[in-house]
Amino acid sequence: MCGIVGLFLKDPKLEPKLGAMLTDMLITMTDRGPDSAGIAIYSGAKDGIGKITVQSAHPGVDFKNLDLDLKEAIGKPVLMLVKSSHAVLEVPIDQIEAARSALAHLRPSLKVMSTGDCIEIFKEVGLPKDVAARFDVSKMSGTHGIGHTRMATESAVTTMGAHPFSTGSDQCLVHNGSLSNHNSVRRELRQAGMTFETENDTEVAAAFISHKLHEGDSLGHAMEATLTDLDGFFTFVVGTKNGFGVVRDPIACKPAVMAETDEYVAFGSEYRALVNLPGIENARVWEPEPATVYFWER
Repeated sequence: MCGIVGLFLKDPKLEPKLGAMLTDMLITMTDRGPDSAGIAIYSGAKDGIGKITVQSAHPGVDFKNLDLDLKEAIGKPVLMLVKSSHAVLEVPIDQIEAARSALAHLRPSLKVMSTGDCIEIFKEVGLPKDVAARFDVSKMSGTHGIGHTRMATESAVTTMGAHPFSTGSDQCLVHNGSLSNHNSVRRELRQAGMTFETENDTEVAAAFISHKLHEGDSLGHAMEATLTDLDGFFTFVVGTKNGFGVVRDPIACKPAVMAETDEYVAFGSEYRALVNLPGIENARVWEPEPATVYFWER
């Protein structure tokens, strides 16, 4: 049992409040996942600039002079913003892969949480309220975001086991449920060139979507493919640079509710995650249908 929240803003006036709204939604889902929590925030892209979000178990050591060391390695300017155990590194967008490769040599113990134009992922072990406070999520602005509270069932409670999982540029996924064929799908994806950091079944689902998008599928088609190629019980919420999507397996035993107004589209594992959203009393509220893809894109 885990808790999922998601928010896709239509009204730019709400963007400064994205982090605060998601934090409230996430904390409401604490009893569905007290082991660890994470959140992905999509903010406006800066022209020519990409982001790499990294995590360290020893930030005082790993983050010391990291921006200077990385600048020397890639020969380009680097801006670093440290947030507790995470740091967001801004580099020229055409240097993302070079910077990521350099990081593996400069600080081999660092874990990459996400890369892309506008995504930042923060996740750690602990109660959702503590994780959100640790990273000042409530002060973050952006266009859309997704969050997750985890109750571990099939793998250890670790930072890397927490959601969201990001396996492609500006892509991430959160999951409530369990996949039965994740080992065979992982083998197939490895043969196709995908790499994995954990044995978590959710990372396989994220990589599956990333692989489909890399092959040229639309977000909608990639999500539809989960219904035929992934076995098990699942509710997925997916984020991309421009989009936000939801899909449930054909049995749909995992709870889910959605709400839409002229200002936003929201998702929660339970309705109580949505009750404090502005204008919720006038929203169209519904339970996502089984084996049906819902997605919104800019």
